[in-house]
Amino acid sequence: MVQYQIKQKFWSLGGKFKIKDNAGNLAYYVQGSFLKIPKQFIISKPDGTQVSHIKKVMFQILPKFDVTLADGSVFRIAKELTLFKPRYRIEHFGLEVQGNFWDMDFELRHNGVPVAQISQEWFKINSTYHIDVYDDQYADAVISLVIAIDYVKAQQAAASSASSSN
Repeated sequence: MVQYQIKQKFWSLGGKFKIKDNAGNLAYYVQGSFLKIPKQFIISKPDGTQVSHIKKVMFQILPKFDVTLADGSVFRIAKELTLFKPRYRIEHFGLEVQGNFWDMDFELRHNGVPVAQISQEWFKINSTYHIDVYDDQYADAVISLVIAIDYVKAQQAAASSASSSN
């Protein structure tokens, strides 16, 4: 099992931050686009090897992101229209989600077997995510999934605060 921690005070202008493993070593580097439409993120290993490319799908009423992994596989994260609690659909991911996806407290399973656990610490100034990956072959996909969901949540929070201040 490998544990990762994502800490960020606030989204920087471009969305640059580091992801560390449980020993405090740099495991991933995330670089978001700045003033580029559509919004994109590149996730890389410390040696510069690209792990994934996350790109927002344009001209959609509800947010959608396509995630392309280094092996060429692609999955999509799409927000669904709901009245009360936000809900997301993951297309072509091959894993089932168990738990509270929106509040970032969920488990990913393959054929009923847990492969990762994601949780978010609350009541802190910065967003802190804890990611336990039980099967290392899923690490890149799980990290990419968390980055995409967190960005959608940040955008929704910004839109909600902007509309409430009017």
